Amino acid sequence: MKFLQIKNLSFNYVSHNEETGEKTSYKAIDNISLDIEEGSFVAILGHNGSGKSTLAKHLSGILKGHEGEVLVEGLSTTDEKNMWDIRKKVGMVFQNPDNQIVATIVEDDVAFGAENLGLEREEIKKRIDFGLNAVNMQDFRHSTTSNLSGGQKQRIAIAGILAMEPKCIVLDEPTAMLDPRGRKEVIETIKKLNKEKGITIVLITHYMEEVIDADRLIIMEKGKVVLDDIPLNVFKNVEKIKELKLDVPESMEIIYNLNKKGHNIPLDSLSIEDLAKKLINIGFNKSIYEHIENNIEQEQEEKIKLKDIKYIYSPKTVFEKIALDNINLTINKGDFLGIIGHTGSGKSTLIQMFNALIKPSFGQVYINREEIYSNNKPLKDIRQKVGVVFQYPEYQLFEETVYKDVAFAPINMGLSKEEVDKRVKEALNTVFIDESYYNKSPFELSGGEKRRVAIAGILAMKPEVLIFDELTAGLDPYGREEILSQIKYMQQKLDTTIVLVSHSMDDVSKTCNKVFVLNNGNMALNGMVTQVFENGKMLESIGLDIPKCSKLFHILNENGFNFNTNIFTIDKCVDILNKTLNKC
Repeated sequence: MKFLQIKNLSFNYVSHNEETGEKTSYKAIDNISLDIEEGSFVAILGHNGSGKSTLAKHLSGILKGHEGEVLVEGLSTTDEKNMWDIRKKVGMVFQNPDNQIVATIVEDDVAFGAENLGLEREEIKKRIDFGLNAVNMQDFRHSTTSNLSGGQKQRIAIAGILAMEPKCIVLDEPTAMLDPRGRKEVIETIKKLNKEKGITIVLITHYMEEVIDADRLIIMEKGKVVLDDIPLNVFKNVEKIKELKLDVPESMEIIYNLNKKGHNIPLDSLSIEDLAKKLINIGFNKSIYEHIENNIEQEQEEKIKLKDIKYIYSPKTVFEKIALDNINLTINKGDFLGIIGHTGSGKSTLIQMFNALIKPSFGQVYINREEIYSNNKPLKDIRQKVGVVFQYPEYQLFEETVYKDVAFAPINMGLSKEEVDKRVKEALNTVFIDESYYNKSPFELSGGEKRRVAIAGILAMKPEVLIFDELTAGLDPYGREEILSQIKYMQQKLDTTIVLVSHSMDDVSKTCNKVFVLNNGNMALNGMVTQVFENGKMLESIGLDIPKCSKLFHILNENGFNFNTNIFTIDKCVDILNKTLNKC
């Protein structure tokens, strides 16, 4: 039975230039026709700006097409009389949980939708329990939503939709802010709801591993559907997928690149575990172990030091919570430090210590070997030395034009007009934004462009340390690779010390030289990348993971081989397998 019917749907976004009075139109959905069967699990991929989120908003009637229509169990979303019934049938989880959370207490927020359905009190309690259990947030039932991390808020947003028990759930990047374990738990919950309760699932994501068990995979480009099949058949189009600025699962990419080197391996492994089994069956002509020297630390210039840090949220209240405890960390000039930890481990709290946005409850913070809270030093000077680019940095944009936005901080630093102009142009040039963008509104840019402008606004202050908090969340594979390459370029060009907070083990392993691991507000590991990711079992036990290429060699070694497991890139992985794998 057809649950959702999309008929010749088109939708345009219209922007208005207040200075010129001109209107420009952008076609986000271009004559799409789709049927989605009741009880099916449909995944949608596409690069940022391909129209995925716009399509999702049409499925629950949030947006209405300029042409065509959407039917939900035969009810048209264009008819306002149908909206109450449609919203009961279709629940939507947005990419940013702050757009969805309405109550101050977790339990109240999860109950909100169920209460509006007019359910009995006992039934609402059961549904709250179900929603919280499904996303593993039972212990936070009575917590304030404002004290939750971004990932925890996302779980609560999902729980609130689950508590409504809709017939269909549309999820727009629901795991973008979650740690590896959280992503797995949410996807497993989604699959369970689909299989056991028959709930229709429409999942939009940039994580390839999340779609491999879908019944159907749709890929969008410029508002159109360009591929539509089972995931395996879609991902076999490796070159086409790359042209669309997307990725295939790493297992498929490894096979694809091995076959380009003369192997003949069937392109049908969607997971690293399946690939490992296939390689073991093919066999190896030899196993190798490449010794990697650990860098020995030399005496370096200290930029940031945290000593015996403890931070308590809402002290001496019923909401008291220790967010950080006994943290000791030194960041030296030229470091590229990755900070990882499960959702709610204290990562965002930690980095706000670096530039005095949060003052520790106990302990000392040193910048350039000076304790920042002694002698009443002006905190403004500290914040010019340490720049922070927060989650969703595009929300830091507010000026009329790109140029004005980047110039805002230098102007407020009291710099001359000439120096401001020089810094703005240098910063925008560093993030590859040319002069044609200077007079554009930052709100008319793509997601990736907005992030680059936000970064330029921090760079224009010429900070000595740059902090990025979940910078790649919500970006497509091409966008993630582009922004990470630019950060590495900035570090080399500007000799800037960089800290990257991320839930992506692959991003951290490929870009950072050191890693600091948090677990429940405590330091779990701290060292060189190769040292930290050797602790795969320990990392998994605290809700994290190891990079996928490294995981492949760990699995092979568990089956009697002797490979170096500190392999983090596809190229290096393929090179080693090509040297050792039997030809087939």
